[in-house]
This record gives sequence, C-alpha cells and structure tokens, in this order.
Amino acid sequence: MPSRPFRSSAWLLAACLAVPAAPLAAQQGPTIDLSAIDPALVIQGVGDVILRAPDRDIDGVYQAVHAASRDEREAEALCALFDSDADRSLFGLQRAANALGPDSRQRFVDAVLALAVAGSQGVPRPYDVAAAEQVLRQAGVSAMLLHDGFMIGMSATGDDPASRTARCRSFRQLVDVMQDFPLEQRALATRYLLREGLDRYGRDL
Repeated sequence: MPSRPFRSSAWLLAACLAVPAAPLAAQQGPTIDLSAIDPALVIQGVGDVILRAPDRDIDGVYQAVHAASRDEREAEALCALFDSDADRSLFGLQRAANALGPDSRQRFVDAVLALAVAGSQGVPRPYDVAAAEQVLRQAGVSAMLLHDGFMIGMSATGDDPASRTARCRSFRQLVDVMQDFPLEQRALATRYLLREGLDRYGRDL
C-alpha cells in the first residue's frame, strides 16, 4: 500500500498528541519543547482520543501536514524523519518540529490541542480499517496517474540525496492529492495513519 511516507509524518503527530494541553497552550515562544514529556505517555489513552475525535478535528491534523508539505524547506524537515538513521525519539521529533516555520508550528499545536480536547470529550466513532486502507490506495493510484516517478519515490529506501529527494517528492504529492478527497475520507485515512503511527511509536519505546 503506497502510504509509508505519510505514515511516518503521522507518527510525528501521534507523538505530539502526548504533550499535555497546558504546557502546549503556554508554549508562546518560537520553539516547541518536549523535554518534560515521558515517552510512555504517548501510548497511554491516545488511541482512544483519536477514535473519539470528530472528523473536522482529525482533518485539522491533516491540514497542518498539508500546509507544511507545500513549503519545500519545511517538507525537507518532515522528510528527514524517513531516513533509515533518523532520530525518532521525542527529542528528534522536537528538532523536526522546530525546523518548521512559526506558522506551521502554530498550526500543529492548534490542531493537536483541538484534537486532544474534542477527543477527550467525544464518544467512540465508527472506524473501518479496510475502508481507510482503501482511501489510501485510491490516493496512491491518483498520485501515480498524476505524477511521473511517484512510485519510484515511494519505493526509494536509500539515504543518498537522490533517494531522499524522490521520497520527499512522492510524500508531498500523496499529501496534496488527498486534499481533493471528501473530508470524511481524509479524516478516515488520517485517523488510520495516526493510530498506525502511535502503534509504531509504542513498539519502539
């Protein structure tokens, strides 16, 4: 399924969900500080929050990724997390977040806070894994038809400059294609990717 790069960025977002709302809301400076966060908090209860959050708040997370992916410098910061030797600890995620511009950092903070608040107050929503995977397959097919070389980038595994460039380009193309999908489908796919990212982060703790 052609979704590995987007899944890696979702892992970053899943980690951010563990940041308590108060410290995040108080984060008025130019950087994001995750130094006080216990990594184990990332996997405690966050999956339930993701399942309870309304589609509009799940989509807010996607929109934050989409906005960052449209800026070449910021996309490179996210794409660096795809490298085989990338630091995906909380400190590594913090560095990636702080490599984004101030507007993008604020969008991520706002999106995560909205999702955390709405998800903690909501009720469980229907969640169809097979349907989410189908949306991602459709997005991959659309990107493949629209962009020559899309699959080359999706299958690139090297850490050489050419592989990194191709991988990042395909990531940006996939995220951009999903913008044209209905909100319900975007939210379904993003919810799936957030949970996948959370599971992966938990396995690596």
